Amino acid sequence: MRLTSFTDYGLRMMMRMAGAPERGFSTAELAEEFGLSRHHLTKIMQRLAQAGYVATRRGGGGGATLARPASEIRLGTLIGLLENGQPLVECFATGGGDCSIDGRCRLKARLRSAEAAFLADLDRSTLADVALRLGAGGCTLETAEAS
Repeated sequence: MRLTSFTDYGLRMMMRMAGAPERGFSTAELAEEFGLSRHHLTKIMQRLAQAGYVATRRGGGGGATLARPASEIRLGTLIGLLENGQPLVECFATGGGDCSIDGRCRLKARLRSAEAAFLADLDRSTLADVALRLGAGGCTLETAEAS
């Protein structure tokens, strides 16, 4: 399974915000830190804010912060949100996509089951488990075992 860059970048942002929940982050700051497009991160930030995962505040002392504790944000649920609208395979697309074997395919149900199991397994972990903290040599991944 391959996640979209939208999800990859969204996870990086959320991991970084979880590593310093007391402060606000601008999309410009996160874009520079990760070497990513500010425009792309802005779109991701908007989706996360609309879904209630991120709170944003404009002006001095503003920025984006987690809207709820990282320990309450399940990774599978977060990935499901970020991947929303990105079907695993074409036949999962709204309207069935362009599948020439629809109605005879015995793979579709297995793929749906595997996708659900993938997200369910990730839901066993929270954002707090993978928080990214700024260390002396840059970002470091801290897991629950290391905390």
